[in-house]
Amino acid sequence: MRRHDSPADWHGADLQDRADLWMHRLTDAEIAELAGLVARVRASGRELREVTAQDAPLGVLAPTVADWLERLERGLGFVLVRGLPVREWSREDAATAYWILGRHLGDAVPQNTAGELLVDVRDTGADAASHDTRLYRTRAGLSFHTDGADIIGLQCLRTAKSGGVSRICSSVRVYHEVNRRRPDLAPLLFETWQHHAHGQFGPNGPRTFPYRIVTIDGDAFRMFLLPWYVRHAAEDFPDVARLSDAQLGLLDLLETIPLEDGMALDMAFQPGDMQFLKNSVILHARSDYQDWDDPEEKRHLLRLWLTSRRFQDGDEFLRRGIGGRP
Repeated sequence: MRRHDSPADWHGADLQDRADLWMHRLTDAEIAELAGLVARVRASGRELREVTAQDAPLGVLAPTVADWLERLERGLGFVLVRGLPVREWSREDAATAYWILGRHLGDAVPQNTAGELLVDVRDTGADAASHDTRLYRTRAGLSFHTDGADIIGLQCLRTAKSGGVSRICSSVRVYHEVNRRRPDLAPLLFETWQHHAHGQFGPNGPRTFPYRIVTIDGDAFRMFLLPWYVRHAAEDFPDVARLSDAQLGLLDLLETIPLEDGMALDMAFQPGDMQFLKNSVILHARSDYQDWDDPEEKRHLLRLWLTSRRFQDGDEFLRRGIGGRP
């Protein structure tokens, strides 16, 4: 099978102690500029979803954000931004700062049928065992997967009492490992798989959607991996073919490779952290967690899905967001 040579082909153990390669700590000047932009946006009275990059032009932050985009597009495929003083700012101000930075990275797309562009990631008490539950609304761990946009962003407002560690892995590295270990299974990566929609298209929409796990087009590489979506489709709907032993073997391999020692990079978020991932080349996961009793201290992240037209490995199906599919 074809190799894909890319800076995004990395091994987590090589990066765990090299935060200088993937972390940016906001400077005092950058924080001050963000504070001014937040005040400007808040004073305008406009809904946050209506605020564009042009409404909050960058000065000192312009080269910084341009560097983040370069790292996402042509580098390791991820960046962690640290230092936003969310304990000193209101949650509304912190969310506004995050939105402004996100809008300079791409265009926000809806993440659910309600059309939400900025989504709360926290435990709502939803049943993690239900096939209609999206697991970000629970405390359950999430296995390695991708989401539905070019850039996946998370902002940490509050951390859990324990657990909830963010884990990321190079999907390019996983692809090469599948080819090396099981060349007999590798062709299945390029086949179309049926995925459970989990109600994301509304009550009258399709129950499943078809998508390849890996697409390579010229120099562009994209992995789309939601193993439990594939298993649930085959389990829940009689008109979806049962998975073969080979298909189940491939899914198992895709799930276990990122869990091997040194394969993933772990990030213990701090309040104010903002993580941006290039969805096509980065798998992400989360360990389960225990939360605080105080409602104000419970783990709370905000998520953005962003489309970046400059990325050559994007896909129009994903770029429409959930509200625009199928």
